Amino acid sequence: MNYVVVDLEWNQAMNSKASVFNKLPIRLRGEIIEIGAVKLNEDMTPGEEFTVDVKPVYFKRMHYKVKKLTGFDKERLNNGLPFPEALAKFREWCGDGVTFLTWGYDDRGIMEQNIIIHDLDWDWISDWINLQIIYSLQVSGDRGQKSLASAMEHFGIEQTRVAHDALGDAYNTGLICSHLDMEAGLRQYTEASTRSGDLPSSGSNGPDPLEHSCIAAFGSKGDAFADERISAPACPVCGGPLTLSKWVDQGDHRYMSLADCPEDGKFLLRLRFRRGTDGKYSVNRLIYEADEAMQNYYATKAAQPRRRGRSHSKRKKKLSQQKKGSVE
Repeated sequence: MNYVVVDLEWNQAMNSKASVFNKLPIRLRGEIIEIGAVKLNEDMTPGEEFTVDVKPVYFKRMHYKVKKLTGFDKERLNNGLPFPEALAKFREWCGDGVTFLTWGYDDRGIMEQNIIIHDLDWDWISDWINLQIIYSLQVSGDRGQKSLASAMEHFGIEQTRVAHDALGDAYNTGLICSHLDMEAGLRQYTEASTRSGDLPSSGSNGPDPLEHSCIAAFGSKGDAFADERISAPACPVCGGPLTLSKWVDQGDHRYMSLADCPEDGKFLLRLRFRRGTDGKYSVNRLIYEADEAMQNYYATKAAQPRRRGRSHSKRKKKLSQQKKGSVE
């Protein structure tokens, strides 16, 4: 089995009402600025290492709390690789059949969100294990969330790497693995995760989608909207039919609709269109459980008149002049 301990560092928006959120298909909790990882040897000790800095494209200004915690400065931030390139290098380094080990649930949610906003493939990152759970089960017999520092102190592990550095934290997490009965722990974790409600879902602190799919390929947006996977989607909970409200054009090839299921309530659907070099459209479709804030957000956007671009105004003016000339 190919086990990789991974840790991420990410930047945050300067405030919760930043205009950048209007450009994103989801509410991004953090934009990755560093990926650090360590492969585990057969004896579950840290082995080969990987690290890469990532240049953000949305949260470009360093949040003061993140800067203080990680030591990242503007120069280091600007010298990182674009996320698609960094992820490709990471994927190549990981190899096939990888299972990711993290300390906590946040890293998985952040990774999935960053993959979504860049419209990248995420099937290869499906297997994740939260080592916090294994540690807590074996040390204290519960599922409490213990800090990495407290776990290191428990096992008498000396801090030789920089804390809040992605590679340093991944390495220290790997050292924790070497002090655990990982064979029994992985078995316990699998058993617990199959029992409903035993383990929280990834990214439980953020608005991760209930369902994400990429649908291709369409000759036009009209063809896409006529497809039943978009015009008549199924409820992600019960599989029954959803009743859609009107699609709201958010600009930048993004659309959203509020959907209703008689059994499971309201859902927010978001679409992001991309046009390939062959001229065909692909669609990223995301479905969220719509809380009150999402419902109010949709209602506000749906009530706004559709903004027309300058090119539309020019065409309208030209047609008006042509009609006027023909009458004369």
